[in-house]
Amino acid sequence: MTTIVHHLENSRSQRIIWLLEELGLPYEIKRYERHPKTSKAPASLKAIHPLGKSPMIEDDGEVIIETAAIAEYLVAKAGGKLGAPNDPKGARLYTQYLHFAEGSMMPPLYGLLVVGRLGLLGLPARKTVDQMVTDLLVWLETELQGRSYFAGDELTAADIMMSFPLEACQTRAGLDARYPNLQAWLKCIHDRSQYRTALEKGGPYAYA
Repeated sequence: MTTIVHHLENSRSQRIIWLLEELGLPYEIKRYERHPKTSKAPASLKAIHPLGKSPMIEDDGEVIIETAAIAEYLVAKAGGKLGAPNDPKGARLYTQYLHFAEGSMMPPLYGLLVVGRLGLLGLPARKTVDQMVTDLLVWLETELQGRSYFAGDELTAADIMMSFPLEACQTRAGLDARYPNLQAWLKCIHDRSQYRTALEKGGPYAYA
């Protein structure tokens, strides 16, 4: 059965399109645009799920939300492709980074977004939030010392999960030449043909 991806422009859902390309599973995209002034998702997404958040997928008559949960579901559907490595450390790292992307990376990045929109009112919090992001980047740079991907030497769904927050960091949160391992990792994933195909199918994406 073809998976339907409810894809909001410039959002976490771009990862799901890329994942589906890597897995070789059939899918179709229903694309939604943000409000031009508020950048909020359109109300039409709430007709699919009451929370109206992207990504969400429809598969086999069920609506599935939450990016990591969707990733785990699709990996299982593809017979474990791009899933956890066989070695214990790789499996642990896979689970860690599958959830680190949303649990640890996205809260301070969202904080930066809010602080930026507050203008002068947000200045007292800016330094603290900036430091939170810097601490994460410094540590992640050391994690990629000596291995090509976050769970080992092969691409996994954990890397796909990590793509959005690190792309956002490169665009607006200081991921620059000070972090050569992270930059090399970003170049590596951006050079993948499946990644480029996902961009073509998903439409304009501000973070690639």
